[in-house]
Amino acid sequence: MYLSGESIIVILFVGLVAGWLAGKIVRGSGFGIIGDIVVGIAGAFISTLIFPRLGFHLGGGLISEIIYSAIGAVILLLVVRLVRR
Repeated sequence: MYLSGESIIVILFVGLVAGWLAGKIVRGSGFGIIGDIVVGIAGAFISTLIFPRLGFHLGGGLISEIIYSAIGAVILLLVVRLVRR
């Protein structure tokens, strides 16, 4: 698989926005900008694995990818918060 410079920038942008949205939704201690990107990207992977198995499909495009990633990041943040306690 080949990732161009543009696709890496898009992945980082989607991860940043999704991580920021997840931080605002969960309203907990933030992980900083790098942590938000990591949580957003991890959330994208989580949502990519979970949603197709559940039959959930929002459509295509950048906005749907951000929504998918944000939902996955919220799930990830909730799991991390449960483990921290």
